[in-house]
Order: sequence, then C-alpha cells, then structure tokens
Amino acid sequence: MTVEVVCPYCSEPARLVNGVVIYPHREDLFGKKFWQCYPCDAYVGTHINSEGHKPLGRLANRELRQAKMAAHKAFDPLWKHGDMSRTKAYKWLARRLHLSVQKCHIGHFNVKMCYEVVRICKEENNNA
Repeated sequence: MTVEVVCPYCSEPARLVNGVVIYPHREDLFGKKFWQCYPCDAYVGTHINSEGHKPLGRLANRELRQAKMAAHKAFDPLWKHGDMSRTKAYKWLARRLHLSVQKCHIGHFNVKMCYEVVRICKEENNNA
C-alpha cells in the first residue's frame, strides 16, 4: 500500500523518488525515499520502513525548507544540549504555541509557524 501525497502548492500528486534524485551530491541519502513535486521544487523525506512510505511531514518548497532549518537550529539545542529530553522540549513548545503535543512537530509547520518557533526559542535563550 502506497500513501498518496498531494502537493500543497499545485495540488498535483507527488511522486516517490530515491535520494539520488533529491540529493545527487549526498551518496549517504541515495537509498532513502522522498516524495517530490518536481515543478514546485517541493519534497519531503519518508519514515524509514513505514508502510506506504509515510511522509515525515508536509512537502516543502525552498522557502519552507529554509524556515524549517531555522526552526530546528533554534529548537534542537534545547533538547540536544539543554536540560530537556526531546519529548519534554516538544511538550514545552506545544504549550508555548498553544497546540496539542500531537500537532506540535516542525515537520508539519508552515513558514509562519517555523519563524514563531525561532522567536520563542530566542526568547527562552534570552531569559535563561
């Protein structure tokens, strides 16, 4: 069973490709699977060994990928180098964003939400 993934930018079905298509310069990713909308330059990785190649989040174009990277750069140190576990950090973020823990994942956020994560994390670092 393969999951159907639709591009949020053009509403066309995404295609399942391997890493060589998305990252031709990253041999370590050649065996990974990605959902891609070629015309929109949007793609997302898949959960390893998931039934139907479940996407890790939503398809992201260049702008959203940059926003997600900024969000992870601001958020990940809280649990990688701080006093919180990853689970506790996402619970903290969910409270700050007024989201349920189930809905709080950077992989599913839009550009605006990603930059809100950056703002909240900078605020937390300034108060620490």
